[in-house]
Amino acid sequence: MARFRQLEGHEMQRMSLEEYACSPRHPVTLVLHNIRSMWNVGAMFRSADAAGIEKIVITGYTATPPRKEIDKVALGAQESVCWEHCEDPVEAIRRLKDEGKRVFALEIAENSRTYTAMQAADFPAALLVGNEVDGIDDELLVHCDDVLEIPQYGTKHSLNVAVAAGIALFECVRAFRDGG
Repeated sequence: MARFRQLEGHEMQRMSLEEYACSPRHPVTLVLHNIRSMWNVGAMFRSADAAGIEKIVITGYTATPPRKEIDKVALGAQESVCWEHCEDPVEAIRRLKDEGKRVFALEIAENSRTYTAMQAADFPAALLVGNEVDGIDDELLVHCDDVLEIPQYGTKHSLNVAVAAGIALFECVRAFRDGG
């Protein structure tokens, strides 16, 4: 029978902030649009750090660090993950496309594809997540290159935005690392 033991902090070989700042990143940008909960923002910073993505772009009325509610959940990731704020989400999407990124909305929508269908040609990529209640409206979806959807098998029609972002980010990283 296999024996397991939880690793202690000093055994995990974590990078310092300086080492992380110089480490290579996965070519994924996370765009947070009109996120109401600062705890969700903090959770997405933490997932972005763990996934080793390039940066976060914050748009609309989403709160930006430093805020105690973000910091409490981010556990320092707000210091390690590069981020920028752009009030206008359409302008942010335009800039990301100008940088050569394909922009994917994470939403339940017509003509979406499953989040597991990412391919090598999809990178570099930007993943847009939206409001906890209203999601991403059609006026913003039209600016995206594609829509990714996480299938739902229960009675609820959506996941918490931070949970969904974490699932999709790690699938993007897997797809990139596996060559699509």
